[in-house]
Amino acid sequence: MVQLLTNPGPPPPSPNLADAETRDRLTPAAVDGVVKLAEIWRLTSAETCALLGDVSERTWFRMKKGDWTGTLSQDVLTRVSAIVGLFKGLRLLFSEPLCDEWIRLPNKGPLYRGRRPLDVMIEGGIPMMIEVRRHIDALRGGL
Repeated sequence: MVQLLTNPGPPPPSPNLADAETRDRLTPAAVDGVVKLAEIWRLTSAETCALLGDVSERTWFRMKKGDWTGTLSQDVLTRVSAIVGLFKGLRLLFSEPLCDEWIRLPNKGPLYRGRRPLDVMIEGGIPMMIEVRRHIDALRGGL
């Protein structure tokens, strides 16, 4: 039987990260994702905390152990979204091991100027995380 594809309509709206219930609902998956991502990218605790913004190393250690029961802030969830999107884009663009090493490699592109994408994102915060993600999306033809 042939099934016709129909226009699914507009994408669902982004979650309202200003809403406490939404943040509470998204936090467990976000924490699990960042724990796995930090392991795959071989991030130090300091690098992970810097990417997440306002997460202390003590809190990060509790998150990794599964002993943390808090709710991530809107800022941290936005950062998680950016780096998870970047991770996905890198997986679609490059094969292993480059997809997992790319953020740690010096890059001569104008966005990075010889620095590692990881350092650029840590120094530039959310705006630069989004720019790095857009760069990868553009390379794979997504923008």
